[in-house]
Amino acid sequence: MKEIKVAVIGAGTMGKGIVQILAQSDIVYSVVWVGRAESSCHSSLDDLNSQWERMINKKRLSAENAKVYSDKVCIGDGFQDISHCDLILEAVAEDMPVKHEVFKEIAKYANANAVIATNTSSLSITELASITRHPENVVGLHFFNPAPVMKLVEVIVGLSTSDEIATWAFGFAKELGKEPVLVNEAPGFIVNRMLIPMINEAIGILAEGVATAEEIDKAMKFGANHPIGPLALADLIGNDVNLSIMETLHNETGDSKYRAHPLLRKMVRANRLGRKTGIGFYKY
Repeated sequence: MKEIKVAVIGAGTMGKGIVQILAQSDIVYSVVWVGRAESSCHSSLDDLNSQWERMINKKRLSAENAKVYSDKVCIGDGFQDISHCDLILEAVAEDMPVKHEVFKEIAKYANANAVIATNTSSLSITELASITRHPENVVGLHFFNPAPVMKLVEVIVGLSTSDEIATWAFGFAKELGKEPVLVNEAPGFIVNRMLIPMINEAIGILAEGVATAEEIDKAMKFGANHPIGPLALADLIGNDVNLSIMETLHNETGDSKYRAHPLLRKMVRANRLGRKTGIGFYKY
């Protein structure tokens, strides 16, 4: 596989993690980073540089390689800077109207041969692809948080995605050192269709006073051999994301088993989103 130039849209937690993966990969020679504002990308790049500096101090990375990684990343002035990229990877908020606006901009500037990928964790690839001029080039590349650490990437095939693009995306994920799985588009894909309802059920157990958050997480860690309990995981993912995925599952399937628990809605309304706000089911 030849070296490529990649654009990443989004400077939040997932965008930053994906940029780190790409910058550290030998198959990517340049990363164009476009955010809601240039300042958000600069701030996130400062975070990455600080992280690479810590890795240097721990003898896990050479200063030379850290400079190579940092120099690969270019902060874009706007969507016009994505026009010469081989891959355009959207990683904005898990909100369909927001993604619609981003895909409209991508459609204006992406070249005809560019692969357009979305990091959505549950939304329709087919719907997003329909906004573009070349829906056959659109595919899902769902990285998991924290993206540099988690090995899995779900490669999601929409109704219009060509076999060629699906095969390329699968191979690209492997070149990044990930373990890809191929998924035909369905609400929640594989992992979140199983995982988020489990988290929702744990929230219900907490709301009913059956056990504390600590006891619920301890039970699943030592009884089901999970590396992290469901409520601690909810805080890591972000309760706004958990709610969004539950709503997608419920809206798309109409099945009541995917109805979000009222406590989850209340947590989001209170901005108790988890680690990113300093408080969720635990304090950070």
